[in-house]
Parts: sequence; C-alpha cells; structure tokens
Amino acid sequence: METVVIIIMLAVALTFLLKLTCHRPVACIAISAVAALFTFLCQEVAITQSKTQIADWLADPTLMLDTSVLLTVDVMLQIAFCFLMMRRVSGEKLSRPLQVAFFVTYWFPGLLIFPVLFSLLVEMIFAMPGVDFSTVTWITAGSVLVAMPALAWLLKWLLPEPESRLELMFLVSILTAALGIVATVNGRTASAGTTQVEWSALAAVLGLLLAGTIVGYLWKKLKPTRI
Repeated sequence: METVVIIIMLAVALTFLLKLTCHRPVACIAISAVAALFTFLCQEVAITQSKTQIADWLADPTLMLDTSVLLTVDVMLQIAFCFLMMRRVSGEKLSRPLQVAFFVTYWFPGLLIFPVLFSLLVEMIFAMPGVDFSTVTWITAGSVLVAMPALAWLLKWLLPEPESRLELMFLVSILTAALGIVATVNGRTASAGTTQVEWSALAAVLGLLLAGTIVGYLWKKLKPTRI
C-alpha cells in the first residue's frame, strides 16, 4: 500500500508540474511561492508525525475512501483542463460557460499537491535526524521554490509541443485515477463469487448508458456548430 501511495504522489506531482508549463513564467514562480509558503507553514504539524501514525493512516479504510473522493475530484478537474486547454491551443473559440470553466481549471492547482508537499516535509524531517526542525523546513521550502519552476522549465524543454504535454498530463491523470481505485480497495477483495444478478442495478446502468447516448446524439444533430 505504501508503494501505491508513493506512486500516486509522484503522479500528482508530475501532473502539477505539467500544468505549470502552461503558465507564464511570472505565474509559475507565484504558484511555486505559494507552494513553498504552504510547506513552511506545515512545520508545526509535520514535526508531530511519526512513522507509526502514518502507517495507521494508510491502513484506515475510511480515510482512504475519503482520500479517493478528493482524488477523483482532482483528476476530473485536471482532465477538464486538458480538454479545454487543447481547444485553446488549436485556436478554437470557447463559449462563455467554457471560458469560465477554463479559468477555474487553469488556476486550480489541485487538491492533492498540498498533501504531497506535507509528506515531502515529513520525509525530510525523518531523513535528517538531529537537524533543527526550522532548518529542515527552510531547506524544504526553499527547494520547492526553486525546484518547481526549474522542473517545469525542464519538462517544457523536453516536450516543446503543448499538445504533447497536455496528452501526457491526461494519461498521468488517468493513471492516477486507476491507482486511486487500488488504494481504495486497500487489499480488501471478495473471498467468494456470486451467481446472483442484480437486475435492477443492471437495468439502471443500461438506462443511463442509453440516455447518455441519446442525449449526445441529439446534441450533435441539433447543435453541430456550437461548443
């Protein structure tokens, strides 16, 4: 489970950095400064953590379910940003509602980047025993302030095409959602199968699929030129 959580945090960090490449340099530095400030302000809480307490959190099914909800919301907003940004990159004009949605998703940093920064500070404290907590916090916050713009610039240099970065961001978001499902299960699987079919639930799912198909078809036919 710990390995899955670490992979999720790395995926969240990569998504955040890919999104930074879509911002201007001033905005990128400003967002990195906010992230560094958050890391610095977490000092009082981070120094009270222990490895045993963190292990208990990872083994708590209720906490993992709550985290999965936040992860789902975060992933959906990032995917929405990918689609909206791709339309802007291709020169397509957005309608007013989509412009508002783009503005929200563009400046939305993500819900899970803050727990990732908190975990980074905790791990730095564990990795530097005997060092003053304030010193470790300053080092971590300073590293975040410098590393975020630098890594964003590196990604932009490695992937100069905006379409490639958006595609990678989309794929990483999908991977994050899949790993979130694994983390939610947390090792709990059914021990025995069942041959009973829930016909009402099956009918409801098929009804939703049919309704979505009809709505999409009618929307395409009635408004072929609108976004």
